[in-house]
Amino acid sequence: MRPMGDEGPGDSGIYSVSSLTAVIASLLDDDRIKNIWVEGEIINYIHHRSGHRYFSLSEDPGTRPSVIRCAMWKSYGRELTFTPVNGMRVRVYGSVDLYEPGGEYKFIAREMEEAGRGDLFRLVNQWKQMLEEEGHFALSKKQPLPRYPQVVGVVTSETGAARRDIEHVIARRFPVTLLFSPCNVQGPGSEHDITRAIRALDGKADVIIVGRGGGSFEDLFSFNHPEVVRAVSACRTPVVSAVGHEVDTTLIDYAADVRAPTPSAAAEIVVPDKNELKQELQTHTQRILQSTDRYFHRFHADLEDFRLRLRPDRLRLQISREQEYINEMSERILMLAGRECERKRMILNADKTQLTGLDPYGPVQRGYVLVRKDGMLVQSVGSLCADDEVSLSFRDGSARARINEVTYDTDI
Repeated sequence: MRPMGDEGPGDSGIYSVSSLTAVIASLLDDDRIKNIWVEGEIINYIHHRSGHRYFSLSEDPGTRPSVIRCAMWKSYGRELTFTPVNGMRVRVYGSVDLYEPGGEYKFIAREMEEAGRGDLFRLVNQWKQMLEEEGHFALSKKQPLPRYPQVVGVVTSETGAARRDIEHVIARRFPVTLLFSPCNVQGPGSEHDITRAIRALDGKADVIIVGRGGGSFEDLFSFNHPEVVRAVSACRTPVVSAVGHEVDTTLIDYAADVRAPTPSAAAEIVVPDKNELKQELQTHTQRILQSTDRYFHRFHADLEDFRLRLRPDRLRLQISREQEYINEMSERILMLAGRECERKRMILNADKTQLTGLDPYGPVQRGYVLVRKDGMLVQSVGSLCADDEVSLSFRDGSARARINEVTYDTDI
C-alpha cells in the first residue's frame, strides 16, 4: 500500500528521512487530534529560560504508563494562573503536531488548568461577573476603617492559626476587645456558617476581620460563594478580608472595604501601634512644652519691660519729657496761630480798602451827588433827555429835579 500524498520511496524503494517525516505529518493532519482537551499527570516538567515549557502527560505513572510529550510556548505560558509542578494532574488544550526537524510529534498546549479545578474556576468567574453586575464590588460602597477601634470582631476558625495570629498581633500593638464569631472556614456548607458569623458581628464591633490561613483553591472556595460575598457587601460595619496568603485571591476581597494579605497583616491594619502612638504623643508633648516655654519667655520679657517703664523715676522722667513736648507744641501752635491771624487781618484790610473804593456812597460823603433816573444810577449824560425827572442823593438827604437841557461835552 502506497503512503498517502505525493511522498514515497525513491527509485531504490527506500524512504528518505524527510520523506517519511512528511508522510507522518500528513497522517497527523487529522481534525480528531486538533483543538482538543487532554487530561493527565505532569512528569518531566521543565520551564526553560527561554520561557517555553516542556513536559509530558502520563495517564498512569504507577504501572505501565501511556505518555505523550508536550510543549507550551512562552506566549501561551504567560496566561497561566498557577505554577505547574511534577505530579500535578492537569487538563491541557491544544493540538498534536509534528516537529519535523526532530522527527517527533508533540502535543502543543495553548491552555492549561488543574484537573478538577476547571469547573470550579469557571463557576467562580461566573459568580464574579454576576456579583460585579449586582454592584457588590463598587468602590462607592467602601467604608473607611476606624482609627481607634474599641471592639474588633473576628470571623475565623475557633482553633485555626489565624485566630492565634490576630490575638498575638493585637495584644502586641494595641490591646482592644476582641469579639470572636467562630465558624467553619472550609468544607461543605461552610459558606452558610461564614455568613452567619459575619451577620452575628455586624453592629457589635467597630471593624470586622474575616479570614483564615492559607490553603488550596478548594480550601478557600467558600470565600468565593455569593452568599458570603453578599453578606460582606451588606455589612454596615467595615470589613477587612484576610483569606489565605498574599498570592491568594477570593471574591470577598473585592467586596470587603480593605484587603489584607494575611490575618496578621489584617490585625496590623485595624489597630494602631501603641509604641508609635506613644512616640507621636511624646513628640506633640515636647512641641507643646517648647511652645509654652517660648510664650512664657516672651511674656516675662514684656512684663519686665512694662515693670521698668512703671518705675517712679522713669515715670517722672517720661512725664517731664511729655510735658516738654506739650509745651513746645503749644508754643508752636500759638506762633502759627498768630501768624495766621496776622495774615488774615492783612487780607481783611486789603479787602476792606477795595470795598471802600467800590462803595457808591463814598463820593457822596466827600460832597458829590448821585443821580438816578427811574431808580437806575445815571452814569452818562447820554441817558438823559430834557424834562426827565431824576432823584438826587446828597450826603445829608435827597431831592428831585427835572432836566431842562442836556449838553454834551465834545472834548470827551
